[in-house]
Amino acid sequence: MKSSLNILVVAALALQFSVPAHADFVGLNIGATYWSPGLSGSFNSASGTDIDLSDDLDIDDPSPSSLVLSLEHPVPFLPNIRYQGIDLDSDGSSTLSNSITFEGQTYAATETVRTTFDLSHDDIVLYYEILDNWVNLDVGLDLKRFDGEVSVVGSTNTTTSSVKIDETLPLLYLSARFDLPFSGFYVGADLSSFSIDDSSADELTVKLGYESGSGLGIEGGVKTFSLELDDADDLDTDIEYDGAFVNGYFHF
Repeated sequence: MKSSLNILVVAALALQFSVPAHADFVGLNIGATYWSPGLSGSFNSASGTDIDLSDDLDIDDPSPSSLVLSLEHPVPFLPNIRYQGIDLDSDGSSTLSNSITFEGQTYAATETVRTTFDLSHDDIVLYYEILDNWVNLDVGLDLKRFDGEVSVVGSTNTTTSSVKIDETLPLLYLSARFDLPFSGFYVGADLSSFSIDDSSADELTVKLGYESGSGLGIEGGVKTFSLELDDADDLDTDIEYDGAFVNGYFHF
């Protein structure tokens, strides 16, 4: 996934602001997340048929792990920043029971096809802290930059049809967390949502976590991501990822 530049930019910002003069005011969170979602839904192209990821293509569920970086600071009017890169690359091989058409190419019933379905993306969240006590509330903008591909390769003459996905969606972002007093435990939820015309994206995370006095923490819960695209880069999608996740982090 082509996210190295974003990681370097965020890391550089973190180093710039984490000098000793700001140590009492700047918060840096570094974590690693593992997510195990099930994948369901369908896709098609402008000149194609509706293709089901499970019934038609037997696509495997992804198992993405990712780096998470967050930087909070006291500079007025300048938003805090959070970065996460997610590798949502799945593939599968199946023998078709019905013919399908994708990007003008028809694959006949009984033909074996190999499919790649890649919705990998980077999240750059710019947000403000509205509340910061036992009750925490953040609001902002989640910029999802997709750098993926959908491709179908047939066994007959190795015919290939593909669509590159290069889209950036601006999602409204809301994060709420309630700290259980004097215990280190907390519950929280994060929501990102976007809708325009016939396209929409929604991401919901519900979690339970614990953070020690030293800043070492762990959290887990359920994360759901759904994406409905209408003629984006000649691709229509109606898909959902839904499954458990765990995140370990250090907050200082």
